[in-house]
Amino acid sequence: MEVSPNLSDKAQHDFMLVQKAREGDQKAYAELLGRYRDAIYFMLLKMVNNPSDAEDLTIEAFGKAFKNIGQYTPNFAFSTWLFKIATNNCIDFIRKKRAATISLDQSNDDPDTTTVTIQSDTLDPEAHMINSQKVKLLREVVNKLKPRYRTLVELRYFKEYSYEEISQELELPIGTVKAQLFRARELLFNILKSTSSSM
Repeated sequence: MEVSPNLSDKAQHDFMLVQKAREGDQKAYAELLGRYRDAIYFMLLKMVNNPSDAEDLTIEAFGKAFKNIGQYTPNFAFSTWLFKIATNNCIDFIRKKRAATISLDQSNDDPDTTTVTIQSDTLDPEAHMINSQKVKLLREVVNKLKPRYRTLVELRYFKEYSYEEISQELELPIGTVKAQLFRARELLFNILKSTSSSM
């Protein structure tokens, strides 16, 4: 595949990593994650103004990008492509959240619209796909976590529990749940990096 001569050295290095990743090189995936994770996270944090949602959306963005990495073409920088995926995914998230809020508001005025609220909580096919990719991305390393962190990650990402539901299930304050989930996500990224460096 021809690389555009307009690409910077950084972008050309990214493309080399992309080619390795396509061949199944886990270290290449981990390096791409490490290069852009913080930038993606802070961009998404500005968009949603919620650290927890930004973390979730960061994982989803990489999951989506890695699943579709075969579609990337070096006509433009990998970072441009990745940021576009993250932005579009975030816009979809905001749109769905807004739609759910509108449904809730409507149901307060008209009891007959409560079914709309229930429907807004179900995952559409695209959300199912995003979720399944997120699960695949996490499953490889989640078993290396300590049991308490593993349980939190499984409830939050595999079973799609809300923070409130996790709090009730584990009999923990919501603040503790959020803090431990944040720590669990940090550990997941660190495990992924250490796994790649030992390969």
